[in-house]
Amino acid sequence: MRTVPRERFVTQTTQDAYGDFPLPIGHRQTISQPYIVALMTQLADVRAGDRVLEVGTGSGYQTAVLCALGAEVWSVEIIAELAMHASALLEELGYSAHIKHADGHYGWPEHAPFDAIVITAAPERIPQRLVAQLGLGGRMVVPVGDAEQRLRVVRRTATGLDEQESIPVRFVPMTGEALSQPVVPGQR
Repeated sequence: MRTVPRERFVTQTTQDAYGDFPLPIGHRQTISQPYIVALMTQLADVRAGDRVLEVGTGSGYQTAVLCALGAEVWSVEIIAELAMHASALLEELGYSAHIKHADGHYGWPEHAPFDAIVITAAPERIPQRLVAQLGLGGRMVVPVGDAEQRLRVVRRTATGLDEQESIPVRFVPMTGEALSQPVVPGQR
């Protein structure tokens, strides 16, 4: 993370860029605090050569961190202006990532399966379309919930899915397709 120039991914002053708190990036979105970026990356167990889907490109900071680890990253952003800005900035800084303006609930199935999926906005429940894009041994890290959110890690094993809960978090809500889908009682 020390090699990624965080100040380039924020709209605040350079001094604020390295504070351990979220910062606004426009469009009612935020860049996560460095601790959370590091924790999510660690929980996703991202390694060089991994194929990673990121949902919620935002300013592109998490994308750059994943690229700096040697991952091949496909990142989806629902806000067109953020997707365009992040794509241009990542290219300018020399990070090679695939950025697409689209609804993250659909992921990027034509490039699945992924070794890891990092979701940087909070859905009310774990998006099953994204779980389906995890490869065997794949790890998904996702903040889940509405008023109360918890970071969750989902792993695809040979026998199914293993889910673990981590710390309480606060992310912007995941927008898009899920808002029009009915909530099935008992489904997370």
